[in-house]
Formats: sequence, C-alpha cells, structure tokens
Amino acid sequence: MNVWEAILLGILQGLTEFLPVSSSGHIELGKAILGIHLEEGLLFSIVLHAATALSTCVVFYKDIFQIVRELLKFEWNDSAHYATKIIISMIPVGILGIFFKDEIESIFTNNVLLVSIMLWVTAILLAFSYWYASPQGTEVSFWQAFVIGVAQAIAVAPGISRSGATIATSLLIGVEKSKAARFSFLMVLPPILGANILEINDIIKNPSNLNVSEETLIAGFLAAFIVGWLACKFMIEIVKRGKLIWFAIYCGLVGSIGILFSF
Repeated sequence: MNVWEAILLGILQGLTEFLPVSSSGHIELGKAILGIHLEEGLLFSIVLHAATALSTCVVFYKDIFQIVRELLKFEWNDSAHYATKIIISMIPVGILGIFFKDEIESIFTNNVLLVSIMLWVTAILLAFSYWYASPQGTEVSFWQAFVIGVAQAIAVAPGISRSGATIATSLLIGVEKSKAARFSFLMVLPPILGANILEINDIIKNPSNLNVSEETLIAGFLAAFIVGWLACKFMIEIVKRGKLIWFAIYCGLVGSIGILFSF
C-alpha cells in the first residue's frame, strides 16, 4: 500500500463512517479493487477508525465534556440517564463482537458479492426510514436505546451502514431527527475503542501484521480525520432535513456495481 492508496482509503473511511453508506463495505470494495490484502490492512484499519473516532469527539466535544462533567458528580442526572442508554445500546454489539467476531470476518472478508448485497439492504432500510418515519419524534428512551443497539450489532456486517442502520432505526421507532443523529454518533465511540483494543491485542500476538510504513499510516489518519470531521457535520444537517433517500439511491447503485464487479 502506498501513500496515495492510504489517502484514498482514508477519504473513503472518513466519508463512509458518518454518511449512511457503510464504511466497512466501501473499505472491502476498495481493498478488492486496489488489491490490498487483509494482512496489510489490520493496523491501517485501526488507525482509520481511531481518526474517525477523534473527529466525532471534536464535533461533539461540548456534549462529551458535559456528560463526563455531570457523571463525575455521581448523581442520577440527565447525563447519567444518557450514559446509561449508551451502555444499554452497547450490549448487542458487545455480545456479537466478543463471541462471533471471527465468524463474521471470515464470512465477509474479500466477499465482494455479499458485501454488495448488504449495501442493498442498507438502501432498503434508508428508503423505509424516509417513507415511514414519524414526522415528530422524542428523546431516546431506554427501550429504544436497546433496539438501536441491535441495529448497530447487525451493522457489524460489512455493507450494512452503522450510521444508516442506527439512524434509520431511530427514526422508524419514533426518535426525533437531531436526537437520532446525536445518539447514533456518540453511541459508537465506546465500541470503536473496544474494537481497537482487541485489534491491537491481535497485532501484539501477530507482529507480522505491522508491515505498513509510518508515512502511509499518517497519510491515512489525516485524510480520515479531516474528511470525517466534515462528513459528521454534514450528516447532522442531512438527517435534520430528512434527505436520507439520496443515500438509499447511492447504496443501491454502489451495491449494483459491486455485484457486477464480483462477476
């Protein structure tokens, strides 16, 4: 992998982590088209996810600071409520990640056809949320947090957009648009950090996965961070305006291209 390929994949990660078009699906398609093998991309994948996690923190730094500050009061306040909902949303993806991570990776890795089909699933889900979402919504409740967490767990499959699945599910079960976007982006931070810790442990056990240059890592990180920051802010506005149907069309087109490419 050279620096330009790293920048391209970083841009893909930054855009697709927040836009509802599946970052993992695009990365898999990008690797297939560029001929990059998983062994070359493990550390690089960690760096890209760290970059987009950092961009989320930058966009929502006020929310994160307020939640942490109020949690330190050790009171059952609004921030404690919100943090508890995030923890509840993590349960499904935690179970799936701990017990079925290897099985999922073995099914989807380098499987362009299956990833492309999952992109079509994302397209259908986004279209449903556009047509059937309630025009008025509420704050995320505890039961809604769990349902949204189930959607996030399903989105472990490459091709199913995490932001698309969680935001669309939120809208379909009655969450207000801006609150759906905020919860979707904040709830992913703990699972990303947890997944990165597990992947770093894999690298420690298998140092041969470290064959990526520092220049490549830095280029990919900067591209993912800058583009991710812009995409996150853009996506918040898109959800507020209810324009997810355009992403449904896009996912359908990319899924169709991927299906053709797989043959």
